[in-house]
Amino acid sequence: MRSAVGFLVNPIAGMGGSVGLAGTDGQVEEALRRGAVPRALDRAVQALSPLRGEDIAWYTCSAPMGEDVLERAGIERSAIVHRPAVPTTSIDTRTACRAFVDAGVDLILFCGGDGTARDVFDVVGREIPVLGIPAGVKMYSAVFAVNPAAAADLIRRAGDIPCRDSEVMDVDEEAYRSGRLAAHLYGYACVPFIPERTQGGKQVFEQQDEERAKDGIAAFMAEIILPDTLYIVGAGSTTARIMERLGLAPTLLGVDVVRNGEVLARNADEKTLLALLEQYPRAKIVVSPIGAQGFVLGRGNQQVSPAVLRRAGLSNLIVVATPGKLRATPLLYVDSGDPALDREVGETLLVVSGYRMAQRKRVA
Repeated sequence: MRSAVGFLVNPIAGMGGSVGLAGTDGQVEEALRRGAVPRALDRAVQALSPLRGEDIAWYTCSAPMGEDVLERAGIERSAIVHRPAVPTTSIDTRTACRAFVDAGVDLILFCGGDGTARDVFDVVGREIPVLGIPAGVKMYSAVFAVNPAAAADLIRRAGDIPCRDSEVMDVDEEAYRSGRLAAHLYGYACVPFIPERTQGGKQVFEQQDEERAKDGIAAFMAEIILPDTLYIVGAGSTTARIMERLGLAPTLLGVDVVRNGEVLARNADEKTLLALLEQYPRAKIVVSPIGAQGFVLGRGNQQVSPAVLRRAGLSNLIVVATPGKLRATPLLYVDSGDPALDREVGETLLVVSGYRMAQRKRVA
């Protein structure tokens, strides 16, 4: 039976990630000044290209909110329900969603981040299933596919799989940029669900045992730090504990760079990381997965881009996480933006989980 899908893109989503802005809301001009490149359109094309030839009636917006993506994906026939002004705003997202509801679509597919998810939810609620193609910086909401390829699979099978109530999170971007995670539940949306295809919501672990485990990880990492080696340290409380063990102040929600006990860059963007790797090619990258979601790369650390990863070498990627976090994280995910690079990560990753302790964890 033919399905109807409403599709929209937030063209500015994710632009702040690689340039270290921890979000794009209200920061588009600054992102562009820093050299940010739009990524949402390419992510959307990756998701829609496998659906070329499927029996789907597409409803969308004129360029740049959808029509051009469908054309690039080889899907030429679509109904235009909204023509936004440029630059687009959250009002355009809400207007498009109301038009999708009026058209009687079976599913609303959007490409963006947590802010876009909230705008969609404001109009749709639980009335119609929704699904996000991940293109933002953080994406703590549980309404997203784990990557564009998974989105294509979910769309193709949406009529035959169950939906679940999934969290839409409200994240304070101003607080996030200042190094404080302030998030609360915004609502529950209806989302097509397949394990390993639909991402979970973020969880925060604060138990006493977790704090001891972080101390153990930090002590072990401090022992094995190599001289004359560049350490790119990603976001999170576990990696922050490593910095503190070294006597250095961390950027809790940013990326710091350390060499020989000296901080060379705080809250570094992709450009800075590449420049430092050019100067100091011997390097390690230390990251921690997002609790319960399991994303090692591609959520909240887009500064560690495919170019940075290739320059440092995937063999120099160090993953750290406490046992409690790993128990709540059945699988690890990588969504760097380069599917070929993601495949090179392999089927498992070794995760440092305590003092001279490690677990091997499967990568979805």
